[in-house]
Amino acid sequence: MQEKRDTRLVVIGLPSREARRRLERRQLLDKSSFYREARSDLSGPLSGVRVVEATTTWAGPLCGCILADFGADVVKIESPEGEVARRAPPVLPGTDPPVSFMHATVNRNKRSLALDLRSDEGRDTALALVAESDIFVENFRPGTLASWGLGYDELRARHPGIVYVSISGYGQFGPDSSKVGYDPLAQAAGGFLSLNGSPEGEPVKAPTFLADDLAGLHAALGALAALRHREQSGEGQHVDVSLLDAMLFQSNGYLTLGALGVDLPRLGNEFRIAAPAKTYACRDGLVMMGVLLDSQWRKLARRIGHPELAEDERFATTPARIERRDEVNALVADWAAERTMASFIDAFAEEGIPAAPVRSYAEAARDPHVLAREMLQPVRGSEGEVPVVGPVAKLSRTPTRVRSAAPSLGQHDAEIRAALTGDAEPE
Repeated sequence: MQEKRDTRLVVIGLPSREARRRLERRQLLDKSSFYREARSDLSGPLSGVRVVEATTTWAGPLCGCILADFGADVVKIESPEGEVARRAPPVLPGTDPPVSFMHATVNRNKRSLALDLRSDEGRDTALALVAESDIFVENFRPGTLASWGLGYDELRARHPGIVYVSISGYGQFGPDSSKVGYDPLAQAAGGFLSLNGSPEGEPVKAPTFLADDLAGLHAALGALAALRHREQSGEGQHVDVSLLDAMLFQSNGYLTLGALGVDLPRLGNEFRIAAPAKTYACRDGLVMMGVLLDSQWRKLARRIGHPELAEDERFATTPARIERRDEVNALVADWAAERTMASFIDAFAEEGIPAAPVRSYAEAARDPHVLAREMLQPVRGSEGEVPVVGPVAKLSRTPTRVRSAAPSLGQHDAEIRAALTGDAEPE
């Protein structure tokens, strides 16, 4: 019985025949057409860019991961004991020796150099690497690397054009800059927890490393912006990204509303700007649906058997529907309760109304669209083959991909040190 359910879940959300005909009329690209002019001689759009990464856990490693996915040569410096991400559970099934899910995901496409940065030899090796690199990424507590002789001033003295990226909980300056900062603390201090969760429950943190993710993404963007400036001016600079700032920037304007005293109640799965829009229970699971346009409401009203409400002034506009949120939700809920997820999604796809199944990650990993977009890419390392999450940005001329598995600790020590001494050419 479980096998039948799994098979059904693979196809949930695929458009109906009519919806497919509409898509065909739009002349959407297929994969081969999109990549018809792709180059195979480059690692990616950042081919030739060299990055030194001295990071741990997630935000810093994610910044390096994005740059590596774009084709940069990223040398990850770790302590001889290895960084936190190597030891974080759970480990990936079937890997021998065991590999952490964090390490496999965020440290792919990199080279590993085991180095004690607190030692004279470690500092000197890092400085020599930086002298031949474009970007340096670190996510230690502010002042830590400076105390080891590897702060921005020390590195730019060796390489004036270096782009030095610092990621921390609260930033390099400000009253709280010296505090220890982690992902859930930024979610809490930035207001996210106050709105996340059901209205009747307690505040809930994100299930992913949301503040780390956003900080790592903004750090990569900042690095690329600074690199562009250096190309034009020859000037390097210090890029400062904090987890708290990243959470506040991605608050969709809520920080502005808070500053102006606008009340922001917790809504759970409801949408502040639209209705009906939430999760609805079908006979075999939940779907997420949202009516964001008045034209969508008119189609929905007719589809669910209430054509008289399509133009009714009590429901015809978004503000009116928000005022009657409970009523419109009840109409959709009653209609959904009599249908399967697949029939619900097919019906709404035909009307051009957005809807999607509520899936587990295991179910998403089997979705044909996810697989067609190469969001899981099998990569073979010394521990076995692992399906690693693929890059988001698809570039038609310089494709991004997972080129190599996350390295074992110190895997590239010999080749990196040989390149520094002139005994071999760096990769």
